[in-house]
Amino acid sequence: MGSMNPSLPAAEAWQPLPAAAWDAAAARHLLRRAGWSATPAEAARAVADGLPATLDRLFPAQLEPFPEPRLLAHLRADAPELARRLGAAADEPAKRQLQRELRERAQLALQDLSLRWLQYAAQPATAAGAKWTLFLSDVYVVGSDKVKNPALLWSHFDLLARHALGPAPVLTKAVSRSPAMVAYLDLNESRRDAPNENFARELFELFLLGEGHYTEADIKESARAFTGYRQQLGVFRFAPRQHDPSLKTIFGRTGPFSGDDVIDLAYQQPAAAAFLPHELVKFYLADTPLPASHLDALGAEWRAAGFDLRTLAHRFFGSRLFFAPEFRGTFIKSPVQLYLGLVQDLQLDVAPLPRQVLVPLRQMGQMLFNPPNVRGWVGGRSWINAATFAVRRQLVEALFAPIREDALNADEELDLIAARAAGATAFSAGPEQFAALVKLPPADATDGLLGSFLALPAAPQFRDTVRQFLANEPGDESHRLRRLQRAAVILLQSPEYQLC
Repeated sequence: MGSMNPSLPAAEAWQPLPAAAWDAAAARHLLRRAGWSATPAEAARAVADGLPATLDRLFPAQLEPFPEPRLLAHLRADAPELARRLGAAADEPAKRQLQRELRERAQLALQDLSLRWLQYAAQPATAAGAKWTLFLSDVYVVGSDKVKNPALLWSHFDLLARHALGPAPVLTKAVSRSPAMVAYLDLNESRRDAPNENFARELFELFLLGEGHYTEADIKESARAFTGYRQQLGVFRFAPRQHDPSLKTIFGRTGPFSGDDVIDLAYQQPAAAAFLPHELVKFYLADTPLPASHLDALGAEWRAAGFDLRTLAHRFFGSRLFFAPEFRGTFIKSPVQLYLGLVQDLQLDVAPLPRQVLVPLRQMGQMLFNPPNVRGWVGGRSWINAATFAVRRQLVEALFAPIREDALNADEELDLIAARAAGATAFSAGPEQFAALVKLPPADATDGLLGSFLALPAAPQFRDTVRQFLANEPGDESHRLRRLQRAAVILLQSPEYQLC
């Protein structure tokens, strides 16, 4: 894929947005890209606070942590005993029964982890941090299909969040010790006499440098440096007897390098500065890569800042290029962004029901904590085809329909009761979401709907169609409410809403 030609040259692209250009439209663009949506209240707050203060709030020095879900905590606490029972199983049938029970517990815990993360990410105060962590997880990829243990997946996300806005080399070193990563890229199997190259290869190709910026010899030598990395019951440990401490030659330098030394050497390579900015553009800005000159310019500033991730986020999201016209309303929403954007736009709570929430996400092509492979999500146009667009439309309809409680199983009923007891009650869009608009004239109600939901001003013909629909057969207030709801459904199902 070739690169695009931005409207700003590299020398100007990453300069701060002038204060005079910070307005309601810019605020909505930032909130939709850095988070999931731009509700009127959040947009008004951002305009009033100004861009620097808004960036400080969205990307603070330390992200608010995502608490470990209860089912995961129990699974983690029970792990030693479960391992003991598995090892002491009397015969093969007893062992298979235990393994089946473990798989069922892990599956339930993974569903709970996914729902809890969505509930955490849906809150305006944590939305941008959750999305930034999701971005990092799309670089430092692990997946449930191979890792199996959802407690390790939560620990990996927790590790990413704790280091999300600090020095990138510190984050990368922490990732190399992530028990989930040790399991995912086979470091557990890497021995002094038989180094496994998977982690070293992905470290250079997918985490730090990109293809073409290392040699096969660099991979083989680096794999020796990561021997001895282990995880046991979700805890990292270093096995000195399995580590190769001898001399290694990597990127033209020779020494008894450790894993941390390899990471430091990789960050000294010219390609390291532009690699994460490239990933940042792909995840947040555009399907088509920026020219190398633009990535190099941002990378040079990032390297000068000691590879500080918070500095990178502030520079990227506060830049003139980020707010350029060609990047507004042009980015296809991922399934997670679509769902959480709907939740925020409609002022809903995430329902604690896997069939209602997680199944549509899977059908749209995005299973949380389980990207398709080590390269993460492809994104962009791959999110949309005839089948996935149909599911997107069905998702909107489902969010406007009351939960069919008579169709819930016993576990779902209990989860719903617990959610309501905790204060979450808005699981489907009802009249209350449109009570303010129903009192307005059709033209003003149209402006309210379009302004809240769409990333760009609607075409005049589209605006007129919505206005005429709301103006026809005005009737009483309940009738107008139903027409407003129907107009909202059609709007949220439109191709325009799929863009941010």
